[in-house]
Amino acid sequence: MCTLKQPSVSVLGMKRSNIITIALSSLPPPRLLPPAIYSMDGSVLDRDDVQRLKELIPTEEELSLIKEAKALNPHSPLAPAELCLLTLGEIPHLNSRLQLWAFALDYDSLEREVAEPLFHLKLAMEQLAASQTFRCILATVLAIGNFLNGCKARGFELSYLGKLSQVRDTYTRQPLLLHVCVLLLQLYPQSSDLYSDITAVTKAGKFDYSLVQSNLSQLEALCKASWEQLKILDKAEKKTKDRNEKNRGGGSDALASEGSLRHRLPNIFKECEERLKVLKAVHRRVINRFHSFLLFLGYSRAMVRDTKAEDFCKTISNFSLEYRSTRQAVLMQRERECQKSGSESPGPNTPVGRRKRQQTPAEENEEQCKLEEVLKTPDFNLRLDSSLPRNRRKITDITGPFSRKMKW
Repeated sequence: MCTLKQPSVSVLGMKRSNIITIALSSLPPPRLLPPAIYSMDGSVLDRDDVQRLKELIPTEEELSLIKEAKALNPHSPLAPAELCLLTLGEIPHLNSRLQLWAFALDYDSLEREVAEPLFHLKLAMEQLAASQTFRCILATVLAIGNFLNGCKARGFELSYLGKLSQVRDTYTRQPLLLHVCVLLLQLYPQSSDLYSDITAVTKAGKFDYSLVQSNLSQLEALCKASWEQLKILDKAEKKTKDRNEKNRGGGSDALASEGSLRHRLPNIFKECEERLKVLKAVHRRVINRFHSFLLFLGYSRAMVRDTKAEDFCKTISNFSLEYRSTRQAVLMQRERECQKSGSESPGPNTPVGRRKRQQTPAEENEEQCKLEEVLKTPDFNLRLDSSLPRNRRKITDITGPFSRKMKW
């Protein structure tokens, strides 16, 4: 004779019950949860399981409904969702245990969210300071700006680097960045494309350093709160242990075993506290070094306070990309011209060939030195050459585009 299966008792809402049922499909059976939570056993529950359990913590109202339904139907089994919540509700200080466990597991990743951006910012400053190409670019742009504006400025805002591709000359309508690349390839042929020298600047520009400061403050608050929760949990477990020893003369199976993560929490938190002190010192020193670096580049103190590290790095990174692409275009153009001139070299009897044949190597050297001297002269003073023929011209003919001051 078969007996009908009694229906299970369910008092939770449909949405809450479905959430718990889905979470249970990835968790161990409810009977294995209490010992694993007491000892914080990572072999039973991983980081994702701890996060799921934090979402399943029952409220006082839910526990009251489940206990009342169980009392009214003592012979009927509880539904899986209700049984799970009742099992979790019997664990004292469940929320504190899960938070302490999660903090111990998450500290490394939380620390990395602060340390990694600081590392890239420190490396970015070192790469910029060591880049000779970056120094040559700044010197060339400053010299060109002083020449166009007719002044002797000692520096300029680095945000102007992003405008070099927008400013064009009045003759060929080529961007100023192209002329900077041509000058650097002539004066400093050993210079690089800049972008490959400052890879850390590009990485540093992807972080939000105000969020780094917030994450550091949050990590410090979590560390302090964890110590408070640990003291409360130690006091509660000590009372439970003393009561059990008085009643039964032995320990309780509900308490964590020696050597478990639960017993190693004080040492873990001490180590976290020491690492947090080091991390705060690193953050302070890197940010101070960044401010000093801006002062070294010519920023005023007011500008240093308003300049964000990520904006600075993005400006340099975007300019380096533009500079690399422009430099590659100049080199490709030179290569095409060399190939073309090689295939169409002037013959010895042509005017160009005769001119080249008449010009001695010493004269070619002298002309090259004169050209380099003009480009390297910081004042760029215009001097009249007495060897050149001069035609009588009106004043209006002399004043041209070069006499206009180009405001940045």
